[in-house]
Amino acid sequence: MMEFRLYMAQRLSALVMAPFVLVHIGVMIYAIQGGLSAAEILGRTQGSALWFAFYGMFVIAVSIHAAIGLRTILLEWAGLRGTLLNAAAALIGVGLFALGAQAVLAVTL
Repeated sequence: MMEFRLYMAQRLSALVMAPFVLVHIGVMIYAIQGGLSAAEILGRTQGSALWFAFYGMFVIAVSIHAAIGLRTILLEWAGLRGTLLNAAAALIGVGLFALGAQAVLAVTL
């Protein structure tokens, strides 16, 4: 039952991530083609609640999606099982979230 829930959580996180990826790529193409410097990009994102929410939700979705995917790899390739497997996946998810949150805060605050 837990494997099914994780499978569904990963599929749902992918569904959530898809529009974020498309918007992110579109914004990056716009920024590059517009010749914006890093300082100009930060000038547009700093203090923006919209970009904070957008990239914050993106980081949450990626953290969940990647942690579940890496959990599967650890199960199949490293042979981890039980509590050790779940703890490793949780640690990966928390680590990814922490790194992503730090980046979001640096770009939006």
